[in-house]
Amino acid sequence: MTSSTRLAIVAAVAAGALALVQATGGRSREAAAVRATRAAQNTAIAQHDLERVASYWTDDVVIRSALGRVIQGRAGYRSVLGADSVTQYRREPDRVDVSDNERWPLAFESGTWTGSDPRTGRPLIRGRYAAQWIKHDGRWLIRSEVFVALGCAGPGCSRPLAVP
Repeated sequence: MTSSTRLAIVAAVAAGALALVQATGGRSREAAAVRATRAAQNTAIAQHDLERVASYWTDDVVIRSALGRVIQGRAGYRSVLGADSVTQYRREPDRVDVSDNERWPLAFESGTWTGSDPRTGRPLIRGRYAAQWIKHDGRWLIRSEVFVALGCAGPGCSRPLAVP
């Protein structure tokens, strides 16, 4: 192999590596932005600031609650969350994946969630969740969420399962 061939191969590999780093670096920044937005929503939930909590959802958000209830729309979700004064929810993402297609400003988040007694901080119900995010007008918004209850304690265990 000639030195000019080796140089061409090294240049091609370097250009490819640079493009990969730039692409994944952008996705890493976007994933960090999704995580930061989730943290801000968790803070709003802890402060029981329902207007701010709802500001992180699209108008047409769709939720499958932990025990199977379907909740549609920002107003519906806000109403359900506001009616539950005995539980303070927190989502903890363990993974955020961002689309590599710039025409699809989407992200997928998964993690664990806990519903705790706001007076004592004791967990009442817990599980896993997944969320679809969409970036709209420069902001990451939650378009859909699915929660699955996997454990409970005390009064959290008496919540009714939604059955079709």
